[in-house]
Amino acid sequence: MNEQDYLPLAYLNAWEYCPRRFFLEYQLGEMADNEHIILGRHLHRNIDREGESQEGDTIVYRQQWVWSDRLLINGVIDAVEEREGELIPLEYKKGRMARHLNDHFQLCGAALCLEERTGRTIALGEIFYYANRRRERVLFTPELRQATEEGIKAAQAAILGAIPAPIDHRKKCRDCSLRGICLPVEMKQLRR
Repeated sequence: MNEQDYLPLAYLNAWEYCPRRFFLEYQLGEMADNEHIILGRHLHRNIDREGESQEGDTIVYRQQWVWSDRLLINGVIDAVEEREGELIPLEYKKGRMARHLNDHFQLCGAALCLEERTGRTIALGEIFYYANRRRERVLFTPELRQATEEGIKAAQAAILGAIPAPIDHRKKCRDCSLRGICLPVEMKQLRR
């Protein structure tokens, strides 16, 4: 299978956030910066360095490339920590800790790749949210694994379809860098 057929993990996050945004970015190549994107890029500048380090009894592997031939996904995990023989994928996000299912999908997708690559079971991962300066522990439950795999299949199927309609979620649309390209309010008015 060609690497171009693999869905990047970051786009799995975009799919769960908004299918229309996913389509605009992945299929049409539309990108735009706003304050959220710029701040996220700025905060990631120190994380985006490959390498291995020891922090106490934890080994930290930064910028780990992973893929799943079974699911046809790939990408870079911000870090993988090895503690007491367990691998723990770690993502860094600029926002506040909340129940961001899109972040959980991306992290779970990374864990599924790690499991396939290593043959080890990954029970949980963590997301560090800069705004809170705290880590959220994400358990890879059977429900999250199933929802993530269903999201992967849905995103892969959507690539071949028509552009999805705008979602009905004011806060997501307000914070989206593609709002000026997507035009969710205008599209909804036209469809009435």
